[in-house]
Amino acid sequence: MAETVPLPPNESLHQAGGGQPGAEDRTIKEIKPSTLQYLEQIYAAHASPADKQWHKDSIIEFLHHSQADKVTDPSSAHIAARDGLDFAGFLQYMTSSAANVLAPPPETQDLTWPLASYFISSSHNTYLTGNQLNSDSDADAYRNVLLRGCRCVEIDVWDGDDSDVESSSSSDSSEEEDAKEIKALRKASRREKLASKLPGSLASRLEKTSLGKKITGKGAAEAEASIEKKKSEGGPATGAPLKKSPSPQAAAVEPRVLHGYTLTKEVSFREVCKAIRESAFVVTDLPLIVSLEVHCSQQQQEAMVRIINEVWAGLLLPQPDDEAKFLPAPNDLRRKILVKVKYVPPEHHLSGAEEESPDRLPADAKADPTSKTTTQQKVKKASKIIQALSALGVYTKGVSFKSLSQPEAKMPTHIFSLSEGGVAEVHENEAARLFEHNREYLMRTYPSGMRIGSSNLDPLAFWRKGIQIVALNWQKWDEGMMLNEGMFAGTGGYVLKPEGYRGKKPVVIDTADGDEKKEAPVPANEIILHQTLDLSITVLAAQSIPLPEDDDKESGFKPYVKVELHTEPPHDEHLSVTRTPSNITNKSSTRAKEGEYKARTKTQRGINPDFKSETLVVAKGVPGVVPELAFVRFLIKDDEIGRDDLAAWACVRLDRLRSGYRFVHLLDREGRESGGVILVKVDKKLA
Repeated sequence: MAETVPLPPNESLHQAGGGQPGAEDRTIKEIKPSTLQYLEQIYAAHASPADKQWHKDSIIEFLHHSQADKVTDPSSAHIAARDGLDFAGFLQYMTSSAANVLAPPPETQDLTWPLASYFISSSHNTYLTGNQLNSDSDADAYRNVLLRGCRCVEIDVWDGDDSDVESSSSSDSSEEEDAKEIKALRKASRREKLASKLPGSLASRLEKTSLGKKITGKGAAEAEASIEKKKSEGGPATGAPLKKSPSPQAAAVEPRVLHGYTLTKEVSFREVCKAIRESAFVVTDLPLIVSLEVHCSQQQQEAMVRIINEVWAGLLLPQPDDEAKFLPAPNDLRRKILVKVKYVPPEHHLSGAEEESPDRLPADAKADPTSKTTTQQKVKKASKIIQALSALGVYTKGVSFKSLSQPEAKMPTHIFSLSEGGVAEVHENEAARLFEHNREYLMRTYPSGMRIGSSNLDPLAFWRKGIQIVALNWQKWDEGMMLNEGMFAGTGGYVLKPEGYRGKKPVVIDTADGDEKKEAPVPANEIILHQTLDLSITVLAAQSIPLPEDDDKESGFKPYVKVELHTEPPHDEHLSVTRTPSNITNKSSTRAKEGEYKARTKTQRGINPDFKSETLVVAKGVPGVVPELAFVRFLIKDDEIGRDDLAAWACVRLDRLRSGYRFVHLLDREGRESGGVILVKVDKKLA
């Protein structure tokens, strides 16, 4: 799948991701002949035999029975009120957002539940523009994801490098050359250190790639040889201290952002903070969570606090007088930045130590994955978060996970962060308890450190566990990011969990003095509604399909449409670790896997193909479906020898999939809006 550098900010507004408003407002400017013929047939089938026009009864019949729309729906009201509709009026309706297969989110979103009752569109290692080992860090990556609707970003902060501080006065040219050579040696040595720590199986696979050659190259040897040569010619020895001209106006060293233990290039922490301030509330005013991974000295943490207070002034939460008893609602936090940072109790001393799971470490810092001791490894590191920095975490206090029974697990403002492997381990041992925790408290999960190519986990598997913040690599377009777009499209990055997944909701009572007071919460409904699904999609035609990457000849394009239903087992089975219950014999109902339900059309030709009204039966009698946690993915691929390239796609959450004659608006392989559409007829039945 596509891996790209972030688009410029003005183009990011037209790129999907998860949360950007307006995904359902797309219209069609032109109808191609391959599509027009079917629209003519649909109009004729509902027209009066006498005058070939639509009258009031024809309009109501079409909206009610074909489209399953209510005449009071805002999208249908404008034609429902008419006494007649000619073909031009019908085309106007079909090319408007009213015929989009994606229904708009509720006009008035319920944003009054505590934060833990929402799924939140989230980014992992936001600063990276590509893979996890040697891509660039860029402040524009933050602008990109924020303008695409992301509501949780991550910053890995490290000590600044004083070798990068620019001096106001010039240095001796030979000293500059020596400094450059030493810096090259350090960088090359870093490569060798990284290569030596890569698991053998991974290193052997990387050797054949350009990335592997960069990692395992002989840069260090060449740099060292260069310096040795200079020494033999009378140049300064590498061990001798370099002399610099006085620089009274040298800039202060500030923290930097990069992926530690890798070759990723850095960007300044201040620049990242400025990018966040500029873009945080452009497309939505819903709260933004900034997850800080702090690897700095105390002095540099103090610099972090200064920069945060300076750059994000007016956007930070005030320090509360008392410890919160409940998490606030998104509606109460509009235009606020919530800092997620390691929690340090006020009386905590800096001499303590914590354990960090190897899952949080990048691939280069892990042992051979075939070793039996890998999952038990713990890496000790000093706990050195200063109180001033920790205090910025008001409602998102990062707590190191040890167990679901640790004392902090009942603290309303805590948040656990676990890798995908860590979540799987907890789920295997305490599935029901994990789900109950996530009804009331925040949890974040992120991709394994072994995903060096920035591939993504399957977010649906984690949403089903009630995890609110499922961090994805937004620079990588794959199934995970498509599902993220399906979950959050048009929502502003917050989606209320289905009933049964939410926790208690505090009751707001007005006191005698006029101040609001939150009293004891009302218990939430714990029943999860499961439904049985029948879904068939008739593919009539498509038009203006973007070509796959590196294809420029329409004549050689052989598209087909593949439709997938992404769902999971019923909730009881999802929580069970005993596999199939003895009283259920239908295998498909118990082991439903993501993408298991799928169908595809026959292959056609060109960018305006006629799919000849081919009907795809995607699901028949599939039980245990939660519409808010099931997704229909449309893929247009090029039928080729070997792997079929992706040309375009769309992903729609099942509860927002409209029935009837609809247009599927396609995104290209990099998630950008395209003029491509598929005309389909959706038959959906939930019982």
